[in-house]
Amino acid sequence: MFPVLHQEVNGKPLVYFDNAATSQKPIQVLEALSRYYREDNSNIHRGAHTLASRATADYEKTREMTRDFINAPDETQIIFTKGTTEGINLVASTYGRKFIGEGDEILITTMEHHSNIVPWQMLCEETGASLKIIPINDAGELLMDEFDRLLTEKTKLVSIVHASNALGTINPVKTIIEKAHQKGAKVLLDGAQSTAHLEIDVQQLDCDFLAFSAHKLYGPTGLGILYGKRDLLEAMPPYQGGGEMIKEVDFAGTTYNEIPFKFEAGTPNIADVIAFQKALEFINETGKENIQKHEAGLLEYASRKMADINGFIPVGTAAEKVSVLSFLINNMHPFDVGMMLDAAGIAVRTGHHCAQPLMKRYGIEGTVRASFAVYNTKEEIDRLYDSLKRIAKRRN
Repeated sequence: MFPVLHQEVNGKPLVYFDNAATSQKPIQVLEALSRYYREDNSNIHRGAHTLASRATADYEKTREMTRDFINAPDETQIIFTKGTTEGINLVASTYGRKFIGEGDEILITTMEHHSNIVPWQMLCEETGASLKIIPINDAGELLMDEFDRLLTEKTKLVSIVHASNALGTINPVKTIIEKAHQKGAKVLLDGAQSTAHLEIDVQQLDCDFLAFSAHKLYGPTGLGILYGKRDLLEAMPPYQGGGEMIKEVDFAGTTYNEIPFKFEAGTPNIADVIAFQKALEFINETGKENIQKHEAGLLEYASRKMADINGFIPVGTAAEKVSVLSFLINNMHPFDVGMMLDAAGIAVRTGHHCAQPLMKRYGIEGTVRASFAVYNTKEEIDRLYDSLKRIAKRRN
């Protein structure tokens, strides 16, 4: 079902444990990409001919399926972007510039990905707002007392990762959203990791924005989704100018389109949007509950087994986690461990995972990260264990 997994790397059957970076694609996603280019290749929303009509209908079907996937009230609240990063930048550049100014405050956490740090730093530099950081404990859990202290009437936005890409920590976002709203602040959730592992219901969560990426959901790269509450999206100015985001253009002035098209200037990523349907179908047919159960079992098994290795140091031991196991091997650089694992056919991620402030909090350069998906097995974890045990023994 996942063609890329059926290969050898360095003479060994591939074990792919880099799912937090990107998940592999089922065959039906690959076939949908090919089918669009072979049968329906046409621009959307503008043509009257059959290919354009078919492509447009298929493209908009994905918007409807995505609405269902996160239980958004309406498909017009689903904006297609090129990834989580662009979704966050879109909010910073539009909502942020219009509604956040000098003296206002934005809250983020110590464990944020750079994509949820840098856009807010840029906005604060431009507007005179201040960026406040919610600290964590050694286990990688938010210090909620500090969040309560930092959250004030000056707070205009809380932008927080739902599940940490570097630690796996699942943050108590429902509580954070409720408290933020009591102070009049809006909340953006970085759902890049959580949407692949957890049930997401934006109406139940009551988040104001949610950004996530298709490529971490068994879908294509270069495609993201931004959900926003209708009143906020309608109040926000366009992100870019060009085709599709307009109703009428005149040299005297331009009338902008309705949402979501107001935020989708230019020819979009049509093929990948259409192929994303098949990724959503795969997840729905497999069942989020089944995915969660399988991945939780893998994480528990791996955490317990690796603890037996001499010199194994886990990084991030929160009580609530998605299937991410970050660690160090004593007296070894993470990159060296990663290269040795690659020689054994095991793909992991090494480095700071685009979370350098988090690594600084722990006083380390980076970690080795093994992250699990629905297609991984305990037998593959056994291979990781055997390889790490040999690596640690060689070093120690």
